[in-house]
Amino acid sequence: MAAVSEVLHRAARIEDAVHEVVEGWLRKRGWSATVVPYTGYGAPGWVRVMGRIMVRRPGKVPSSLGKVRGWRRFATVSAKDAPFVVEVDGHRHEARADRGGVIDTVVKADLAPGWASVRISAEGGEPVEAPVRIVDPSVRFGIVSDIDDTVMVTHLPRPLLAGWNTFVLDEHARAAVPGMAVLYERLVNANPGTPVFYLSTGAWNVAPALTRFLSRHLYPAGPLLLTDWGPQKDRIFRSGRQHKLAALDRLVTELPGVRWLLVGDDGQHDPEIYAQFAAKHPDRVAAVAIRHLSPTQTVLAGGLPLPGGREPVASDQSGQRWLSAPDGAGLWQLLAGADLTQTGGGLV
Repeated sequence: MAAVSEVLHRAARIEDAVHEVVEGWLRKRGWSATVVPYTGYGAPGWVRVMGRIMVRRPGKVPSSLGKVRGWRRFATVSAKDAPFVVEVDGHRHEARADRGGVIDTVVKADLAPGWASVRISAEGGEPVEAPVRIVDPSVRFGIVSDIDDTVMVTHLPRPLLAGWNTFVLDEHARAAVPGMAVLYERLVNANPGTPVFYLSTGAWNVAPALTRFLSRHLYPAGPLLLTDWGPQKDRIFRSGRQHKLAALDRLVTELPGVRWLLVGDDGQHDPEIYAQFAAKHPDRVAAVAIRHLSPTQTVLAGGLPLPGGREPVASDQSGQRWLSAPDGAGLWQLLAGADLTQTGGGLV
């Protein structure tokens, strides 16, 4: 145990020490572990199972599972390094959550393409079912979408507004970006079997709320690829850029036959991240679609409006199609105009 603590950043060691005291105190009062399932994914032969193990009061549904005001999603206690069991396809797989209670493990399983479920259980808690999307090996097109200001209006990264949206605002007060749900649904219908991944630098604490938001606003169901906001093993804060690039690289390795439509916005660093990824994997990028923020949204997000307006634009960069428009309807028109909306078109 001492050898492990030596490699951790000092902030992480402090966090672990405080967490150990709090979790130990709650467990002495009868609190026990419960699993919060997240949507996983896989392909024939394997499945990536994701979730989080929390400590809860007996007889109470954990706040992370229910509709709660923003800050309460962060007033939770995870079960550090807790053991868990995954049951899938008639087999049991034992593993441990990470120091933040996050379950993220790949297990062998031969599930049919489409939607399926796996069972996750933690010591002292009831088993739960976690949905998983199994991608057909014949699928050649997928969507990776940012969340903040791409599908949901959040006005990040301005600190005060970001804090209000994350910690205070009720999830039902969140606004969806016009036309983006329709855009994704049209693309999925035009390309059967298309997997959709939602990639964000948001914390795992908000995963249940994000899942409900996406469902309520009729976005296609798909796995969330989030991160941990707490101190990391080697630094105080996690790198959002590194998280997104690592997630994209992992998808390239895990789903080698898929070319990706990368969707983001110009309020943060999505264009730079996608450009870096496209330069590294040019044959794995079908197109890049960037949602233009309005001048007001750009200012709220902490930037300055760009001259020249925000009209839909299509261009070529390093051999990839780059499309920019202020909403989903504009992006769809550009995709259709470039013949990138149907199987057999430029996307696949």
